[in-house]
Amino acid sequence: MAGDSLPTASIGVLQQRARLLAAVRRYFDGLGYFEVETPLLSHDVCVDAWLDPFIVPDVAPGRIAPPMYLQTSPEFAMKRLLVAGAEAIYQVTRSFRRGESGRLHNPEFTIVEWYRIGTTVRQQMDLVEDLVRSMAALHSRPDATALDAQAFERLTYDDAFERYAGRRVLTATCEELSRLAARQGVSVPPQFEHADRDAWLNLLLANVVEPRLKEQRAVFLCDYPASQSALARVRADDPPVAERFELYLDGVEICNGYQELTDAEELAARMQRQATLRRAHGLSDLPTESRLIASMRAGLPECAGVALGFDRLAMWVLGITTIAEAVAFPFERA
Repeated sequence: MAGDSLPTASIGVLQQRARLLAAVRRYFDGLGYFEVETPLLSHDVCVDAWLDPFIVPDVAPGRIAPPMYLQTSPEFAMKRLLVAGAEAIYQVTRSFRRGESGRLHNPEFTIVEWYRIGTTVRQQMDLVEDLVRSMAALHSRPDATALDAQAFERLTYDDAFERYAGRRVLTATCEELSRLAARQGVSVPPQFEHADRDAWLNLLLANVVEPRLKEQRAVFLCDYPASQSALARVRADDPPVAERFELYLDGVEICNGYQELTDAEELAARMQRQATLRRAHGLSDLPTESRLIASMRAGLPECAGVALGFDRLAMWVLGITTIAEAVAFPFERA
């Protein structure tokens, strides 16, 4: 057989991956979550300037209907279930993001996503830490014992910048961030938007902060800039921060958690802002009205949720370094 027809992961790794998936399901079942399934193809889509969905035209003989979208995460449909009365749900599914390929990315990937009514991001960080420790111990990761002895540090975004870049940044201007990048020796790419404050923050995070996070082995980064709240609630601190966290294992981002935004009108406004950013970057228009917004107007309860990249967790647990080693057929062999 031709080499590119064979899987990139070994059969042994795929067997271990299957056991890990089964363990994830047992874990959530044991906590009283129930597994749900939601559409991979939907008329709804999360409007995000930095996430580009696969668009599927809905064309039939004699008619052209609005397009559908392969979901970048199951978030919208799962929240509609929360509105309908579900209290603790999880899902193991595929998500799709165009243009995301590389050592840690595949345009089609496995995601574990969960929500629980009445919980906080702090409680969800506890859950994530326990889940990761359980998976490491279950699959006999060589350093599982060392991990047991080490707390997962919880580091705010501003504290991380102060520690690794020498200053706090939540109130910094573009000019100040530009000077910080120069002091840190960060190369500014061509076509960089110098007036985009979040672009500076992301550039500094990727080049200065994230490479140093691996020193902590396991660290939660939390309390993000309010401008990077996505679908998280913004807490009225001084300055305001998004109630959002990410877990990094050996410097690799594994999951993203939110104290969920429950205000439908605020979500609609955020989606409009993201749509404007997409147009400014020449990206495809996406619908800003959705069934999620309509359902949230009926009332989304207070809740917290997490989206976890299962392929990356499997890589970390099994000690492999590329996503191609953790999946059977990555995009180029699909």
